[in-house]
Amino acid sequence: MNSQSKSKHKILGLLLLAFIAPVVIAKLVLSLNLYHGGATNHGELISPETSYTSLGVENTNPKEWQLLYLLPAHCDETCRERLYILRQSHTALGPDQVRVEPLILTHPDSDLNALKDFNFNTHTVNPALSHWLDEQQLIIVDPLGSLVLRYPQVQGREAHLAQGKALIADLRKLLKLSRVD
Repeated sequence: MNSQSKSKHKILGLLLLAFIAPVVIAKLVLSLNLYHGGATNHGELISPETSYTSLGVENTNPKEWQLLYLLPAHCDETCRERLYILRQSHTALGPDQVRVEPLILTHPDSDLNALKDFNFNTHTVNPALSHWLDEQQLIIVDPLGSLVLRYPQVQGREAHLAQGKALIADLRKLLKLSRVD
């Protein structure tokens, strides 16, 4: 009878271990930040509440995806790289480029001479939106006017090219999955 009792306790212990061990291991992995989610986007997600409407901005192209860039007061080498990557990324979309509008936002101090080599549409920015576009970042906006992804400023040609590839990959994925045309 004693061996039967030990056997029952052993089975009960193994059964408890089988159910409790995965929970304890999962808690340990999450608390030590050993798990990094399966995000496939390369840009930084912007909170869903941020849109043209929440910023008090009129959507100039309500039926198209937009790539926003705020032209600084002095367009240095980094700025020219951003403009080049913006143009090349748009061209690389191929047949989908008709669904995406690169839009250069300007303020009264913007260096408009930098746009002479490019054929971009421009629009005047309001102060609320310029806050989101500081530090020469690129932002993807969906056709409903929600700011979706942000690409912060990087330094160096190789970093700009890598970011351009990431931008194209994210845009292609968004265009493929989009139910808003």
